[in-house]
Order: sequence, then structure tokens, then C-alpha cells
Amino acid sequence: MIALAAVLIGLVVLVWSADRFVSGAAATAWHFNVPPLLIGMVIIGFGTSAPEMVVSAIASSQGNPGLALGNAYGSNITNIALILGVTALLSPLAVHSQILRKELPVLLAVTALAAWQVADGVITHVEAFVLLGVFVLLMSWTIYQGLRGPADTLATEVRAEHESAENMALGRALFWLFFGLVLLVAASRLLVWGAVLIAQSLGVSDLVIGLTIVAVGTSLPELASSVIAARKGESDIALGNVIGSNLFNTLAVVGIAGGIAEITVPPEVLGRDVLSMGALALLLCVMGYRRRGQGRINRVEGALLILCFVAYTCWVLLTSAA
Repeated sequence: MIALAAVLIGLVVLVWSADRFVSGAAATAWHFNVPPLLIGMVIIGFGTSAPEMVVSAIASSQGNPGLALGNAYGSNITNIALILGVTALLSPLAVHSQILRKELPVLLAVTALAAWQVADGVITHVEAFVLLGVFVLLMSWTIYQGLRGPADTLATEVRAEHESAENMALGRALFWLFFGLVLLVAASRLLVWGAVLIAQSLGVSDLVIGLTIVAVGTSLPELASSVIAARKGESDIALGNVIGSNLFNTLAVVGIAGGIAEITVPPEVLGRDVLSMGALALLLCVMGYRRRGQGRINRVEGALLILCFVAYTCWVLLTSAA
């Protein structure tokens, strides 16, 4: 009960502190005249993935790399199957931003890189630094294209969504930036402690806990922001949150965790988790693509994504019990 309470309290504080951290970071960036596209892609993207990053880094440093890997890959599956599924069920999603059309194939390529790395059963320090290098190159290229290219729908929506940050005083913005980060770390330590204790008491691996409980919990910021954006008709914000978060998770989160400690990868990760990640990314491409006009993820497709999430979760629990 103590471990379960630690996980629940950790998740609540984690989500709240991540939101405060994002608000403080965005407001600070506005005060220093950072372009809105940069705020949306880097600061907001980092902020929504901050729970996964901090939880995985702490888990890896404390000798629980399975929890770190499960958190990253499980969050990717949760983002597409559960978050986009729920969001599309509430409000069908239009796919019309050129940035998103470019990022979907990139997401498939990054997933293929992850599959290649885990195939030999270990993510070494060198492979982790490769992930971080690809992440830096990808972010630099995306920002360069966004700043040099014509106005994009995603950039316009990001500016409208976060323009209120300009009204926050700099002192208050800096307070929430640093206080939010401190709370993030504290909540993550509490969450990791409770998750490991639950895994030990249930006799399952920390990988399974990371793929299920921790992954869903750390994905709550993406769920909240995606649902709110979709109900406002800002589909690209909702899709951008998910695609950007998955790129962050696969490259930066796993890269940071693997840079701290080499990650031993169980054989089922490739045939179950990475396979599911790739299949869902491919399914998202199929759903979002239309030969003529803009793509659209409708309510039926949203329900299908939710069913995929339920099936995957059952698969994880059944194989772990076996």
C-alpha cells in the first residue's frame, strides 16, 4: 500500500510539476524573444517529455535500466494507441501540417534504429550516444527548416496556444522553471522507488512496470495537452505533441538512460514492444495519409487505436505472467 501510494502521489506531483515547468520555461523564453516555433518544438516538447526523461535517468542511475527502457517504449505505445485514440474519439483529427508529414517517416526511421540497437540484447554507451547525436541533429534540422521555411500551421497554433505566457512576469517564470524542475526530480525519485517495490512484491520485472503503470502515468501531460488542443480544433498541436514526444522518448530518454548505465534488453522487447511501436507508427502513417486533400483520423480509427492499446497491455501482462 505504501508503494502504491508512492506511485500515485509521485504521478500526480510529476504531472503538475511538469506543467509548471513548461509554463515557466515558455514564459522565460518569451521574455528573451525566442521564436514561437522554437518554444513549441524544444521547450514544450521537452516539457511534455520531462517526466519520462527524469524518471528514466533516475531509474538507470539507481540500477533499474529495465524500468527506464520500459518507460520510454511504453510511453511511445501509449502516446499513439491510447492518447491519439482517446483524442480522435472525442474530436476527429485533421492532418495537414507539412512538418507533421515530414516527421511521420522520420518516426518510422527512428523506430527502425531502435530495433537495430536492441537486436543484440544490449544498448551500450556508444549506442546511447548515437541516439543522443541523432536527436541533436534531428532537432537542429527541424528547427532550421521551421525558421527558414514559410509559415506553417503548427507554428501558428503553437503561438496562439502559448501566447499567454508573455503575461507572466520574468521573476515568476524563473521561479516556476526551477521549482518545477526540483519537484520533477523529487516526484520521479518517489515514483521509481514505489514502482520498483511493486515489481518486487508482484514478482514481475521492472520492465513490465515501466511498460504499463509508469508509461501511462508519465504520458498524462501529453494526454491532457492533446485532448485540450483537439477540442479547440488545433489538430496539429495534438499530433505534434505525440510525434515529438515519441522522438524525444526513443532518442533522448533512452539515450540519457543508456549513457548513465548500459541497458540489458530482454529478448521479448524486440519481438513485442519495438514491434508494437513500429506497427503503430506505420498505422498512424496509413491513417493520416490521403492522396488528395488533408488526412484525417476519425472516431472509428480512434476506437481502433484504443483497442490496439488494450490488446498490447493484455499481451504484456500475459507474457509476463507466463
